[in-house]
Amino acid sequence: MKKIPLWIDCDTGIDDAFALLVAHGLPALQIVGISTVSGNVHLEISTPNTLKVLQLAGASTPVYRGAAKPLCREYHDASEFHGPDGLGGAVLPQPLRSPEEKPMWDALYETAKALNGELTVATIGPMTNLATALQHYPDLPHYLKQVVFMGGSASGGNCTAYAEYNVYADPESLQMVCDSGIPLVMCPLDMTHSAYLTAGDLEDLAAANTPVTRFIHESSGVLLGKNLEAGLPGICQHDTCPLMYLAHPELFSGERAGVSVELRDEVTLGKTYVDFAAAEANALVLLKLDRPGFLAAAKAALLSY
Repeated sequence: MKKIPLWIDCDTGIDDAFALLVAHGLPALQIVGISTVSGNVHLEISTPNTLKVLQLAGASTPVYRGAAKPLCREYHDASEFHGPDGLGGAVLPQPLRSPEEKPMWDALYETAKALNGELTVATIGPMTNLATALQHYPDLPHYLKQVVFMGGSASGGNCTAYAEYNVYADPESLQMVCDSGIPLVMCPLDMTHSAYLTAGDLEDLAAANTPVTRFIHESSGVLLGKNLEAGLPGICQHDTCPLMYLAHPELFSGERAGVSVELRDEVTLGKTYVDFAAAEANALVLLKLDRPGFLAAAKAALLSY
């Protein structure tokens, strides 16, 4: 099997941690670099969280620090949902290694050039790092195969009535990426809400009684409760969707569309406009997910440790 060279950009909270663990258990993916950004929690928390999760997975993937704040707006976290520590109160040992010294944008550019256009980037937090890389290296799009991102919605939001959190946190960065010419695959809320684990699914995982499954169970409790109170059937694994799409595209279906972001109106700030009738589409927008297949693949990846 030819592996997919992959760079993951994350703001490690609860669902990022789940996604990182699943990704390292998917045989189709060759994760060559990981970068951190301020999002769910600040960069100073998301970076050690990422290293802790990789240590739990036994992975030595290099980790690079990225942006501490959005391109041109104030930073707003999502600790209300992920907890002040970003991991729902679950305790992991302190990491035994540190992030790399090189800034994310330099490392990404060098890696993309070395792979000669074969590198895929998956962003599962605000797009600040990738937009910053584009500012530093305008020719970066020539060296990226595609960007698969979790963010936005073709309907309503989860941060405001109109906007999904990753986009609302830094709308200018997504618009910059949309304008870059890089082939895009969008994983919006319309689809990721189907990627949920019920309380029963979490109990099934916990029954395996491995360090990874115990962590998943311990970190998910608070967020599961909030989701159930909001009328959702379980804890949505939004951030796993871009990674699962790369490894198992047969589980997803979508349509080509023109995607852009509202940047001016404060009421609808961060709303993603998804135009399926656009003359020039810039993204494949994933709209449907085979949930049983998703669960089976995710559980197999988590139980591979």
